[in-house]
Amino acid sequence: MSAEITVLPELKAYIDPLTPDEHDALERSILAEGCRDALVLWGNILVDGHNRYGICQKHGLPFQTVQNTQFASMEDVHLWMIDQHLGRRSVSDFQRGVLALRKREIIAQRRATAATAVQQATQHDAADDPTEASQAALASVPKVPDQALDTREALARAARLSPAQVKHIETIQEKAAPELVAAIKNGELSLSTAAVLAKLPVAEQQTAAQDGAQGLKEAAKRIRQAQKVARQEKASQALNPAEHDDAPPHAPADTQALQARIATLEEENQRLRLQVQTLQELLAEQGQ
Repeated sequence: MSAEITVLPELKAYIDPLTPDEHDALERSILAEGCRDALVLWGNILVDGHNRYGICQKHGLPFQTVQNTQFASMEDVHLWMIDQHLGRRSVSDFQRGVLALRKREIIAQRRATAATAVQQATQHDAADDPTEASQAALASVPKVPDQALDTREALARAARLSPAQVKHIETIQEKAAPELVAAIKNGELSLSTAAVLAKLPVAEQQTAAQDGAQGLKEAAKRIRQAQKVARQEKASQALNPAEHDDAPPHAPADTQALQARIATLEEENQRLRLQVQTLQELLAEQGQ
């Protein structure tokens, strides 16, 4: 039976893999109790159970399979996989948010395809074309899920997150450097901290990531402090406009001021590191 199963790399990689600890725990469970859950197949393609299948293959253990006959396309498979993982407790907040965003993209594409098909069918009818062509065009349109997920609130409900968390994940998906995403997946950064860092240029994110999670957290702390200062200055200006009459007519935008403040703080941080390194070298020489 195992020889008939096809493992597609795109499906195996579609969902984030288990951590080494999670995989080890699953392996111990299967060795002790056997593979209790059946693998889900679409024809001979493995859809769900890649980790269980790999462990069973490794140890020569038996397993059961079940066919899902509801799939009509690979998109159907993707939607099913997403829904399955959105309901699992082991999936992190970040992963659930990413999956919900993927689902929104698929649904949006299907709605656009359906709208085009309806428009084409209407044009065919208006031109007195055979109705079979119109019916065939409509029949070929993939089924559109009921959930539109076209608002942040709908996405939050689907992913069991807050709208604020969904907003953070959208920012991370759009702007975060790979190093930043890796830190989130490893549980080293919260979504809110990562969203703050994702607004920096990618090169600056990567520079902060060179010092690991602590470096990223320190960078986020500096950004938040600079934002706080900028808000206080803006509030002060609003309350006391007369004190700021001499300000240039084209004052820098808050983002520019923030970037300048960040650069200054990073230079100060670098100077402190050099001072610490020098002191450590002096102490080492004295110890000799």
